Amino acid sequence: MLRCWGMSAQNERLVLMPPGAKVNREGHLEIGGCDTVALVSEYGTPLYLFDEFALRAKCREYLKAFRELYPESAVIYAGKAFLHGALVKILAEEGMGLDVVSGGEMGIAQKSSFPPERIYFHGNNKSAEELNAALKYGVGRIVVDNAYELELLEGIAAKVGRKQAILLRLSPGVDPHTHHYIATGIVDSKFGFTPPDAEKAIAKALKSKNLNLLGLHYHLGSQISETEPYQTGIDVVLKYVAEMKRQHGFELKELNIGGGYAVQYTVANPVPPIAQFAKLITSRLTAKCKEFGLDLPRLVTEPGRAIVGQAGVAFYRAGASKDIPGIRRYVSVDGGMGDNIRPALYEAVYEAVVANNMLAEPNVKVTIAGKFCESGDILVRDIDLPPVSPGDIIALPVSGAYCIPMSSNYNASFKPAIVMVRDGKARLIRRRENIDDLTRGDAV
Repeated sequence: MLRCWGMSAQNERLVLMPPGAKVNREGHLEIGGCDTVALVSEYGTPLYLFDEFALRAKCREYLKAFRELYPESAVIYAGKAFLHGALVKILAEEGMGLDVVSGGEMGIAQKSSFPPERIYFHGNNKSAEELNAALKYGVGRIVVDNAYELELLEGIAAKVGRKQAILLRLSPGVDPHTHHYIATGIVDSKFGFTPPDAEKAIAKALKSKNLNLLGLHYHLGSQISETEPYQTGIDVVLKYVAEMKRQHGFELKELNIGGGYAVQYTVANPVPPIAQFAKLITSRLTAKCKEFGLDLPRLVTEPGRAIVGQAGVAFYRAGASKDIPGIRRYVSVDGGMGDNIRPALYEAVYEAVVANNMLAEPNVKVTIAGKFCESGDILVRDIDLPPVSPGDIIALPVSGAYCIPMSSNYNASFKPAIVMVRDGKARLIRRRENIDDLTRGDAV
């Protein structure tokens, strides 16, 4: 239950915040038992906050949802959404696996002592150096994306003297009904084997002395709010598996259905709970395996955004404003596309609150603009907020996924600080950058 000292229409947006967020006696937004206005005063802006309780709760929710219905399930966190040593340790403690897509992400996992057997290494153009590092680290699965990689990996595995467990990534031709930039399961995608090419890869992998083909992987896309694409994906892939079993003796021991589960970014657009997805996915998998005469495989799913999205909140300080009578009122903040490029990149929609004035009525329509030298640097368009003055703190909920990983130093800006909150205490997990960070790699 959300607890507030007063209510305004602005407080309806608390549903988008980490669980337990509330308004305190001062009318400030409180998350994880911490007054966020006090945190901004201490750490400055832009500031990204992650609620540890929310992170752990989501891990447990996903594990419970799938394992109660299908005991042979694994939940693998997609590190591309946000990866940091503090998060890696939480994932390990909660029994999650980890999906990495680069040597850098793998290095963060290794530096944080994440169990390598729980790591899945993805990517459409892994280098020989990355594959060598993965085999030496002992990653549990390498998800092979194409014929070139299959050949490359087989040679490396032979030299290292390890029989590497692999999955082959399929491009099953399923439309996930999402933005075309984040749809990856369609035929016209840079990721994965088409079914004809996958058949050749299956035949080759089954004969390999250095590779252990355990199963298949596919990922339909991101921010999928419908259950039908997941069910269709299972239908298409298991029908294909049955054919590969008949022709090549292929036994599906593991099926990785990817992630892409939507999170709620706006009050008006709730999404189905993960329990609903889990029920439909596991029942469809069980039924189709029975229909096609297949043994039940180990089921793997890879949520990323769904684990960290709501747990993260971005904070900015308001500065200049601009009124264009009859058109729009702009309020500029001290961040923008440098720390959150999602609205500019693929029209992602956010809501916002004034964190230091939560009890005021939102009776002014404004557009929140970033500080970067691009007209497209807009964080939120046409949202009702209380009157905003310079120095007010603007908070954007559901900022935990992709904002930080996709951030840049555009306009030579400093990447923001990140804090983790829990039980009324905050700890800095990444300091704000400074000019030395920007110039450290320069050769002059």
